[in-house]
Amino acid sequence: MRVSVLHPGGRMALETRTVPEPDPGDVLIEVAAVGVCGSDTHYLRHGRIGAFEVTAPLVLGHEASGRIVAVGDGVPVERIGERVSIEPQRPDPYSPETLRGEYNLCPAMRFYATPPVDGALAEYVTIGSAFAHAIPDAVSDEAAVLFEPLSVGIAALRKAAVGLGGSVLIAGAGPIGLLCAQVARASGVTGIVVTDPDPTRRRAAERFGATRAVDPGLDVEAVGEGFDAFVDASGAPPAIRSGIRAVRPGGRVVLVGMGADDLELPVSLIQARELVLTGVFRYANTWPTAIALAAEDRVDLDGMVTGRFPLEQAEAALNADRDPGGIKAVVYPGCTDIETTEEQA
Repeated sequence: MRVSVLHPGGRMALETRTVPEPDPGDVLIEVAAVGVCGSDTHYLRHGRIGAFEVTAPLVLGHEASGRIVAVGDGVPVERIGERVSIEPQRPDPYSPETLRGEYNLCPAMRFYATPPVDGALAEYVTIGSAFAHAIPDAVSDEAAVLFEPLSVGIAALRKAAVGLGGSVLIAGAGPIGLLCAQVARASGVTGIVVTDPDPTRRRAAERFGATRAVDPGLDVEAVGEGFDAFVDASGAPPAIRSGIRAVRPGGRVVLVGMGADDLELPVSLIQARELVLTGVFRYANTWPTAIALAAEDRVDLDGMVTGRFPLEQAEAALNADRDPGGIKAVVYPGCTDIETTEEQA
């Protein structure tokens, strides 16, 4: 099979590898599409994220969909032929975290495209059968790819605990911020304010769920205050500090964006308002919700795809974030005749 491989130092290469065999409990998936995440791009440009460093050849890509073509022992053969969205996680099934339902926090997690675990920029991958989620015919391969970042949005809004008719402030109008806005809208939240300094991203936010999109640097008062929750999808320290101040007493603050390791926070304000502050690390038990939202057209995932690339153009896909109008690039490992496309958002 063909595989796109990142080598230490930032060199991408198209290589040939043996198609993997599914272990007991696994399924073999012919990959249909792979979304590009900011973490993939970060590994390409910087060679590491925190403690995870690219010291050996690595296959990127953890947002993926495809079709089951073989199964390992213990998996019903009837699953062959299913179209699936891949939840790219392999937790230890017996860790305390997994057993209490928080498998995303398992310290022994093997996650796609996180060194040294290979990801999905390949024609075939394997995953545990429980993490290959069947999708209805009405859901496209591209939408199924976005179930992964959509799951981050679902996890964030669950933590935010905003009720019907409530309000949420979201900092950052990248893919995660836009998906948080869509999940909020689908959840009945009526006040959804998204902040971002980029006008193109603000326009995208208004298309994908925001009731208002504001440049916080130009119009701080327009952001407002008294929000039931604040979700940071930017990782920017100033956005986090100002967002915390915009939350009502007893509200919630959810940190999603990856930014500085250490951050000054208004502790006295957090104490005085009894704010609940928490983080989000990936997701757990979100795919059923993602499938339902997509199948019922309560979120627009297909509309977020703005670039399409064949596997041999994977590096171009990883750099598509430099297009100011781009939102989400998708790679098609099995297609050799697809023309590179980039659309304005």
